[in-house]
Amino acid sequence: MPFGETKVYFDGSHYIAIPKELQPHKKRKTNTIKKENLETSTTNLNKLFEKTYRENLDKKPRERNIEIIESLKPYIKNEERLREFVKVNLDRKLRNLIERRKRFVRKVYLQEWSYFCTFTYDDKKHNEESFKTKLSNCLKHLSNRKSWKYAGVWERSPINKRLHFHTLVYIPNNNLEFIEKRDFSTKTHQMQTTYQNQYFLDRFGRNDFEPIAPNSLAQSIAYIMKYLAKTEEKIVYSKGLPTYFISDIMDSDIVCTIGIEDRKLLLFDDFNCWDEGVLVGKVSKETISQLRTTN
Repeated sequence: MPFGETKVYFDGSHYIAIPKELQPHKKRKTNTIKKENLETSTTNLNKLFEKTYRENLDKKPRERNIEIIESLKPYIKNEERLREFVKVNLDRKLRNLIERRKRFVRKVYLQEWSYFCTFTYDDKKHNEESFKTKLSNCLKHLSNRKSWKYAGVWERSPINKRLHFHTLVYIPNNNLEFIEKRDFSTKTHQMQTTYQNQYFLDRFGRNDFEPIAPNSLAQSIAYIMKYLAKTEEKIVYSKGLPTYFISDIMDSDIVCTIGIEDRKLLLFDDFNCWDEGVLVGKVSKETISQLRTTN
């Protein structure tokens, strides 16, 4: 039996399909702690939890959790309720992190990328706030006017806490001009040749454009993802990056079912893509570009 209107993503190794027919109805999760059991409003407690969590991001999980419990003790007198409240919120943070990572990986692997970039500001040109605002606007304009694509995260260096922006970038026609430079890479821990662009150098400061090779994309993805947990920053995407493409899936293209309760389909690497009963072609960048996409 074919599966119609199926969401498909690439995980870096295989194409995975998520059929609507195999997905259970999702019930909305509710907080198990009743508001009347708390001495302070849940909203204020959540704000305090978030504040303490962020202030202790650099600490080990056990130390961070102790700090959170200590900060909430004056407001939740009952020890059992206190620990339950902290556990519920820590579980929420972990679920959100996992979802952000999944969404990032699925979006990135559906795109073509030109460079892994790091942007750092020059103190003579910007302060931290103006750097973040103007670089964000610059990338948005390049996306809207020049069809650039980007997906990255803001990060502070571990020693001096200086703000950087790490991002994957796709540049149509790949026609930027660069100044070549040799220096040490903190990502690979070895000497590398980096390329700086004069446009960004004049407006912001140092910028490193590292070409994406077929075998280096996974490394760049891992480098960006490690900052999601360390910084609590959200991934910044150019507008319109899809997470899935839509295709009908035929039985002959399914290797097996996988995942929790076999709700997903592992597909052959050369499976056929169909759109409303019409064969579009075997899966490829060109074929995917002709299919509908969704988030």
